Amino acid sequence: MLPLEYAAQGNEGMGRRKPTARIELVLFNVIYEDGTVTSNRKVPSSMLGGLAGDAPARHFIEAQDREIAERSGRARARIKSVHRAGR
Repeated sequence: MLPLEYAAQGNEGMGRRKPTARIELVLFNVIYEDGTVTSNRKVPSSMLGGLAGDAPARHFIEAQDREIAERSGRARARIKSVHRAGR
């Protein structure tokens, strides 16, 4: 027999949860003109592919850098190159 407090809950704890949408991410390594490197910058895979290939990743990372610079008050150097991590 079930304890009284469990039976009073009904099936609330027994149902399956609906799966949540997952955003697939692609990791990129970024090399800046001043020689600094950042690794594993995350870019949504939905932005990549097609005729543009990985070019949108650079624009996405540049936008992230601008936002970070605004918040921190320190500007980043310009991006020299962007490469997928693990290649």
